[in-house]
Amino acid sequence: MNRLSRLLALGLVAGAVAATPSHAQTWFATLSPEVSGATGSGNALFTVSGNMLRVQFNWTGLSGITTVSHIHCCTAVARTGTAGVASPVPSYPGFTAGVTTGSYDQTFDLLLASSWNPAFITASGGTAVQARDRLLTAFGSGTAYLNVHSSTFPGGEIRGFVSVVPEPGTYALMGTGLVFLGVLARRRRV
Repeated sequence: MNRLSRLLALGLVAGAVAATPSHAQTWFATLSPEVSGATGSGNALFTVSGNMLRVQFNWTGLSGITTVSHIHCCTAVARTGTAGVASPVPSYPGFTAGVTTGSYDQTFDLLLASSWNPAFITASGGTAVQARDRLLTAFGSGTAYLNVHSSTFPGGEIRGFVSVVPEPGTYALMGTGLVFLGVLARRRRV
């Protein structure tokens, strides 16, 4: 086996190992003003492991005090538009109202009806499993968003569409591919 073949084989093995999916899936959202005059910002992280969804987010600098927060799903076009509430209504359990800066960290069992807006379960086919599948599909397609509402903007002050966080394996696979291309380019020049 020549050196190039060994490098290719090593790269393929390393890429395959690195690309093996982990047990948890992660998505993020950058929260920014939803309407003119809004001043807040924040970040969110959503982690699914099995049927458990951990929702973590922070916000700062709202023009009014918080009233409610939840996930909306599913817009007709990725990263634009509005949709109904998917998560518990009127707000996430334990969400702090009455502040301009804060954070939230809660884990939900996606198989429990209490983790959902009943209208979202109905619109998703009637079960919590179908609601879970619909929301996770929306996370992957950019048609779900986190919204924080305030007293100044009751319809929503800041929001962020959920996006996929590339797994470390994705970067490793890409890096392996770039190294391989570099080796090929160098070999052609020699």
